[in-house]
Amino acid sequence: MPIRQLPGHLINQIAAGEVVERPASVVKELVENSLDAGARAISIDIVAGGQKLIRIRDDGGGIPQSEMSLALSRHATSKISSLGDLESVVSLGFRGEALPSIASVARLTLTTSQGEKAWQVEADNGQVSEPAPAAHPPGTTVEVHDLFYNTPARRKFLRTERTEFGHIDKWIRRLALARPDVAFTISNNRRTVLSLKAAVDADARLQRVRQICGDAFASQTLSIQRESDSMALSGWVGLPTFNRSQADMQFWFVNGRSISDKTLNHAVRHAYRDVLFHGRFPAYVLYLSIDPQLVDANAHPAKHEVRFRDGRSVHGFVSQAVGHLLSDTRPGGHDVTPVPASIISSRIYNQPGQSAMSLPAGAAGGVREALSGYQTLTSVPMTEASLPESDTSPPMGFAIAQLSGIYILAENSEGLVVVDMHAAHERIVYEKLKNSFDDKEVIRQPLLVPTSVSVSESEASLAEESSELFQKLGVSIDRQGPTSIVIREVPALLKQGDAEALVRDVLSDLQESGTSNRVEDTCHDILATMACHHSIRANRAMTVPEMNALLREMEATERADQCNHGRPTWTAISLADLDRLFLRGQ
Repeated sequence: MPIRQLPGHLINQIAAGEVVERPASVVKELVENSLDAGARAISIDIVAGGQKLIRIRDDGGGIPQSEMSLALSRHATSKISSLGDLESVVSLGFRGEALPSIASVARLTLTTSQGEKAWQVEADNGQVSEPAPAAHPPGTTVEVHDLFYNTPARRKFLRTERTEFGHIDKWIRRLALARPDVAFTISNNRRTVLSLKAAVDADARLQRVRQICGDAFASQTLSIQRESDSMALSGWVGLPTFNRSQADMQFWFVNGRSISDKTLNHAVRHAYRDVLFHGRFPAYVLYLSIDPQLVDANAHPAKHEVRFRDGRSVHGFVSQAVGHLLSDTRPGGHDVTPVPASIISSRIYNQPGQSAMSLPAGAAGGVREALSGYQTLTSVPMTEASLPESDTSPPMGFAIAQLSGIYILAENSEGLVVVDMHAAHERIVYEKLKNSFDDKEVIRQPLLVPTSVSVSESEASLAEESSELFQKLGVSIDRQGPTSIVIREVPALLKQGDAEALVRDVLSDLQESGTSNRVEDTCHDILATMACHHSIRANRAMTVPEMNALLREMEATERADQCNHGRPTWTAISLADLDRLFLRGQ
């Protein structure tokens, strides 16, 4: 078959295959155009799941009459004019493909006004009419009728109306989260299903999050605001106790663009690693602002993904920011100032000369041996002279009794506190072990017989390029040939582990996200196991001073709201809840 130039209409239909996957793709592209036009209010009308009608109306800047036909031609845009603009994109839509691609697979009507006069053009099967006078307020309306009417092969792959509207609703909610300052109204089959007012302050922005993500998420979130020289992170992350069975409530926005990114997702997952129950997923709404020159927004035809110039620094910034926030998930929350165990106790229960609880007998020596010299948990004495005033009310209150050899019952100013003593002590011991381990230089253990690992040529090159990172992790490797590396040293904590599997996992992480916390995580897993084995067991009778000492340690320990496995360590029942339970005052 001879080489020939494809007709323009066919070119647009091919482009539509990349941009217009389903009705939701049309809605996304058109709403992004409205946002780029400076719209403050956008209404979306959907009929028959978007197959019969998609209407997007905005109050943005509109399009000049002389540019209306050009707007429907391929590679025509007002958002970039040079390669420099493309390398630092700040707008949502910039390829100039959406309108002509949509018009090639649907009947499209474009009506716009920049003031007193309004104009309208129609596009059908690649043919665009001349602008004609119309009635329209300032802004633009795009109507898309009979999507895929001329490409039946594409139309037959569409799902039910309900399913297609579900995809549309999902994207609108993402865009509404991206731009809380814009009002959105959505109707389905001429019935309003969602109405969102423009958010003008922090409370209104949280209210929008509540409307989109639900009351449960909004009431169990931590607000985050962190900045560095080149990046800023803001938004909300769910408490570890608010988690999901799947990653369906994870929203990332980079420079206002809703995206999915492995590096960012991995960074947050790493921050939650010590506080989330196995097999569960965190929930969050996060906004990353970064110099546009440090991120490539042109990495995906539909602009769902981005590519960072320095993924490792982005990963580190996000992981540390979220991790620091989650470290204060302890009794009393972020407003509590940790009170030393040496000065908080109860005058009623404390007896002079008694000590706060420490590791069970024999445990400390085993931990010290396993840690090869790292510091372990020590006890803190409590004395009568150091007690505070009888009106002090610490978050966890004061111990009353022990229930079933498992739970500590305590009373604070709000009501009843119930603590799982093993889970709480496990977190306390684990955090102390982690801090001791992290504060020391990683102790390396030379392998008696160096391990040779066969890898691909690209993996061998990556290992060679990342030798400095491996050294920081306590792993010494050398490249032995084009497809071979040799492991010579590993961290002392991992001397009994599978060194080859560890290095392969690190290389896999580096290929996927440009960074790896595999060695650190593996070491912490071992410390977590140690903490679990050396924590208070069920059915151990505790004295009241010991119970109070544990409560004070919880208040001073990071992440004390959850044990190492993500289970809650305590719960509370307020006096008001108790009154309702027993029908008091009714």
